[in-house]
Amino acid sequence: MNKFENISNDRKKYLKKIKLRKIETISTQIIIIITFIVLWEVLAQKGILDSFITSQPSRIIKTFMNLTSNDLLEHLKITCIETLIGFSLGTVLGVIIAIILWWSPFISKVSEPFLVVLNSLPKIALGPVIIIWVGAGMPAIIVMALSISLIVTILEILNGFLHTEEEKIKMAKTFNANKVQILTKVVLPSNIPTFFNTLKVNIGLSLVGVISGEFLVSKGGLGYLIVYGGQVFQLDLVMTSVIILGIVAALMYQSIVWIEKRVVK
Repeated sequence: MNKFENISNDRKKYLKKIKLRKIETISTQIIIIITFIVLWEVLAQKGILDSFITSQPSRIIKTFMNLTSNDLLEHLKITCIETLIGFSLGTVLGVIIAIILWWSPFISKVSEPFLVVLNSLPKIALGPVIIIWVGAGMPAIIVMALSISLIVTILEILNGFLHTEEEKIKMAKTFNANKVQILTKVVLPSNIPTFFNTLKVNIGLSLVGVISGEFLVSKGGLGYLIVYGGQVFQLDLVMTSVIILGIVAALMYQSIVWIEKRVVK
């Protein structure tokens, strides 16, 4: 009985230590953010920083309040919808193509140099071509997001498939498992961490693609607000939009982390 009590106490101490470390980490992050904001505001008020160029927190808050009473939610909705569509398409198509390339080593070898070239190509250079192909507006922006995230998804997922533990595959083959069974029972389950790591990268890339597309053709969205603010020299609007964009990116990333914890658990 004492042995189990000691184990239980040690376990409690371990969990308490993890909880304290998490609290310390979050507290330190909050302190860093608050310190940065306070320094930014003070330096701007003292004239050490040019508030016209760098803006300042108080002006950003005023701009944010003005935006909330106007069309902020509409711009935010446009960017989020475009990002989620591009993210979903990039993920689904990327996984399907990765499965095809894993299934056929010949197709994989043939496609490899093309994938490398496409991955290295600056996708923003394709912007004018994409606009001509699919037209201006949301379709072009979604295709831009898809073009940025798709190749990375294919390469990451395929790399995970190819590095699945060979011993597990050999063991499945000894039980006369066919290729479909190896894929569904060994390869896919073994690559759940790879899949979620790819999602974490993919959501950021999709957002980059959407903002790049909004820079070129959009009449709404956070990218449009950033471009418009730069054109009329409203740096408060630019900085406010960038901060909102950062918050959106963080929330999307954390939502994937939350889903990952539930699935892995």
